[in-house]
Amino acid sequence: MGSHLTPRPPSYARVSLAVMMTGREANLLGNIHGGEIVKLADSTAGAIAQRHTDGPAVTAALDEMVFLRPVAVGDIVRTIGQVNWAGRSSMEIGVRVEAQPWNDPSESGLHVASASFVFVAIDADGRPRPIPSLSPETPEDHRRLREAEIRRANRLARKSEIEAGRLELP
Repeated sequence: MGSHLTPRPPSYARVSLAVMMTGREANLLGNIHGGEIVKLADSTAGAIAQRHTDGPAVTAALDEMVFLRPVAVGDIVRTIGQVNWAGRSSMEIGVRVEAQPWNDPSESGLHVASASFVFVAIDADGRPRPIPSLSPETPEDHRRLREAEIRRANRLARKSEIEAGRLELP
């Protein structure tokens, strides 16, 4: 087992990105389009996956995206993410999205969205490759790991139920 497969703490690959939202990203209501927020969160998760696995990884699923409040044109949007769970070749990455008015530094960032992505590390031929396991350090890391395991169990159970139902069809 190479040193790149040594277990890593979530802090190893933690990433934060920030961008100012402009009118180009606005929807018909004048707020930032949800798809722009998803794209920024996915880019953040991709950087985290690359760091954790020392190589390319691709988005396999957007397990959950919750929008809590709208983002305005001019807001500075910041994403903060980390690996919540890691398996043999896949991992769950959680991303928190915050927004802060561009013209008011005294205003703290508001939690505007959260997402859970599933990424798979791939080799040069596009096949899954082994990744380092996760070694949680803090109570928060352990909480995120436990919740990620619940989401994973739910994904696998849902997939199994759907496949079983399809076998019963004429």
